[in-house]
Amino acid sequence: MQYFKEKISPEEIAALEYASFPGEIMLIDSYGKDFDYAVRYLNRQTAIGFDTESKPSFSPGQPRSKIALLQLSSADQAFLFRLQDLDGLEKRLCSILSNPRILKIGAAVHDDVKGLQKYAEFKPAGFVDLQQIAPDWGIADKSVKKLAANIMGMRISKNQQVSNWEALVLSEPQLLYAATDAWICLLMYHRLMSYPKL
Repeated sequence: MQYFKEKISPEEIAALEYASFPGEIMLIDSYGKDFDYAVRYLNRQTAIGFDTESKPSFSPGQPRSKIALLQLSSADQAFLFRLQDLDGLEKRLCSILSNPRILKIGAAVHDDVKGLQKYAEFKPAGFVDLQQIAPDWGIADKSVKKLAANIMGMRISKNQQVSNWEALVLSEPQLLYAATDAWICLLMYHRLMSYPKL
């Protein structure tokens, strides 16, 4: 029995309610008690949502910008690490990304991991790519927007996707977008796991 659609149409997505992260968002752009708290909290999780954001480039041939933001989220707490302000990936963050006991759920995670490895060498472990596992439930959709609509019945706004993630100050809509993108990946994973594979 198939519980999800193979593909969801733009019309079906347009009819859905918008989803946004309901919990606490913590922007971390320096080392100190917030960073320490985030690392302790994340190390206690068994699964977290994962995503990154980079400043978009609109000119053909322009090199891709380095990752500006790393998002790691539980069901009710999202941590947004501004990597340029933090001078890259500190070893405790690398440790989380290398820990096989903490599942990091995202979509198209390979490119994100490669981008993070430009900051620091780490051996990725515990990553789950929704694009790779969704076909086990008969889902052909690939984008987070389509996957969220198909699996969760939720509509994700992509308005902030091409905003400037290297801006001096990130806007509230940017913070909410970034938190939502990581959080929804975690929700999708738990929902998929509650149904048998095909």
